[in-house]
Amino acid sequence: VVVGDINNDTQLDIVIACIGILDIVIWFGDGTGSFENRGLYFVNATLYTVAIGDLNNDTRLDIVTATFEISFVSVSVQYNRGALANSMTYASGGGSKLRSIAVADMNNDTRLDIIVANFGTDNVGVIFGYGDGSFTNQMMINMDSNSEPSSITINDFNGDTYLDIAVATYNTKQVGMLLGNANGSFEKQAIYQTAFASPPLVISSGDFNNDSRSEIVVGYDDTDNIDIFVAYNTGSFTTENTYPAGSVPRYIALGDFNNDTQLDIVVVNYDNSSVSVLLGYGSGTFSKQVSYSVGSLPLGLSVGDFNNDSRLDIVVTNSINNSVSILFGVGDGSFANQITYSVGTNPYFVVVGDFNNDTRLDLVVSNEGSNNVSILLANDNGTFTDQITYSTNSRPRGLTVGDFNKDYWLDIAVGNYGDNSVSILLGNGDGTFANQKIYSVDFSPLSVAVGDFNNDTILDIVATTIGLSTVTVILGYGNGSFANKMMFPVGTLPLSIVVADFNNDKQLDLLVINYGDNTMSVLLGYGNGTFAPQITYSVGTQPYGVGVVDFNKDARLDLIVTNSGDNNVLILFGCDNIAFVPRLTLVTGEDSQPQSFVIGDFNNDIQTDIGVANSRANNIGIFLGLGNITFTNQTTYSTGINSSPYSIAAGHFNNDNRLDIVTANYGSDSISIFLGFGDGFFANQTMYSTGSSSSP
Repeated sequence: VVVGDINNDTQLDIVIACIGILDIVIWFGDGTGSFENRGLYFVNATLYTVAIGDLNNDTRLDIVTATFEISFVSVSVQYNRGALANSMTYASGGGSKLRSIAVADMNNDTRLDIIVANFGTDNVGVIFGYGDGSFTNQMMINMDSNSEPSSITINDFNGDTYLDIAVATYNTKQVGMLLGNANGSFEKQAIYQTAFASPPLVISSGDFNNDSRSEIVVGYDDTDNIDIFVAYNTGSFTTENTYPAGSVPRYIALGDFNNDTQLDIVVVNYDNSSVSVLLGYGSGTFSKQVSYSVGSLPLGLSVGDFNNDSRLDIVVTNSINNSVSILFGVGDGSFANQITYSVGTNPYFVVVGDFNNDTRLDLVVSNEGSNNVSILLANDNGTFTDQITYSTNSRPRGLTVGDFNKDYWLDIAVGNYGDNSVSILLGNGDGTFANQKIYSVDFSPLSVAVGDFNNDTILDIVATTIGLSTVTVILGYGNGSFANKMMFPVGTLPLSIVVADFNNDKQLDLLVINYGDNTMSVLLGYGNGTFAPQITYSVGTQPYGVGVVDFNKDARLDLIVTNSGDNNVLILFGCDNIAFVPRLTLVTGEDSQPQSFVIGDFNNDIQTDIGVANSRANNIGIFLGLGNITFTNQTTYSTGINSSPYSIAAGHFNNDNRLDIVTANYGSDSISIFLGFGDGFFANQTMYSTGSSSSP
């Protein structure tokens, strides 16, 4: 699930890739926190991940999806207020099994590219965009043999101003770093072994300690925590902090949930159907988690202000009950109980964005069971319109958004786990999207991210491919199309990826969470769309989600990682040489399995808080930041029995200047929305269905 303004009404919409019904669902937001189901786009493939961005420079958001089984990246160019044109398909190579996808400008040509993690072929693929919605063939960056990259993240990890790729390898339990050059090429920098026996699932990046360097956050499969790797200037990391999360934490999101100007973390916990929120103190430390219940078996999450109250909210995809949960932020780090919206079958991931340009945050959800993405447009009161679905390829999972065609409208990129592809859906600026364009990546893409990897001012895409333990980068042309893929090796089963500049070279780097070998991979970008060989760091057991932020305001990017096997969240602080050191662990509860997280200021205390989706505990957890790198204990909010929230996001859904939360509930085929009170607490969920067997 991803979030963006699909129909250019200044309101955030939701795009969901539905595995069960093989299509994309779009929910258009009206700026009040409510959504309307406006579109379903058939992709006829199992989607694993989805992302958005302006791929053809028409100021409208397009959608990118990645398919797992048939190894395609699909790009759907948007036209006429959210409607999607027919998709363009890009092959990623046999057996790539796309697991993760991202969009960014990897070769500095001002055109968005697509980066894919190829799980089945142990590499990362970069598909360079031409700026018109078309792309080159994939450039592949090999990772270690049998590494199974499952997640990627893009950022500048070594401070050279070029985007790098960090890759999580599932099988080898590592995090690899591919440093990008100015021309879109990459070199493997280092491999980092994770600290836990569980494989990493998801990875993200950001500057957590204000040191101007990107840190890496890693979440694990069967470890209930997340790890944060702190960056040094060389693109290397050291483990720093581990924080408990819920049961089986999956994905992570960042935001200021309590309005203290400090980044917070939210993690989605797969097994206990919750999200955990960890509030940041600004020094790279966090409060103990606060959990909030979401739908059944949540997978994806994102954050945004869905109700325009200047408070971040959270959106989570619930895989079992085919819904999306939205938790509205109160502004003090707490969240209201979830509001649930039905989406497609088995919703997997959720992202936030203003898809119709109405200044309200909308939602996009990837529905693994229905092979589509759902768009939910926001209303003024924190509710959303009924979903509009857009077809993707097989088993969409990962999502990201960006302007891939330079039309100033958000587009979507989706990683299709089932057929090794990425789908691009170009936004029309009115909440509608063009039909997907498909780009092949490598085996089993799971997570997708975007960035300008080649410094051409055009967004590119990177996806994790768990089948090959790689990330795949596809460079954007600026018209919604992308170049051929490039693959870069990462660790085993890379599940998540984030993009950031970890070494302060002004080039975007990648950070990938490797579920299979409990590591994260950092790939330093050269600024030309390529990356250095991975640098690997150990994190927790079964890392899954990752986020990047400067928690301690030292101008260095810090990381937050969900360790689904350890049921915790790990925070790692960035250092001068891109190394990350562990600092703090937040507990999300026994068997909680946190999947992903979101960061924001939920209680308006200018401290960073964290929301976590606890997939096995069927709730969300909120950790409020105390300002000294410590956090309160987790407060949980239910997402419903067997809801399994996988993804979480935050935004202002009802225009009350308080952050709300939305979850994608994989188990209940729904999304849950929790309206925030601004004091760190949330109302009970409101659920929206994503459709039977959508598995968001």
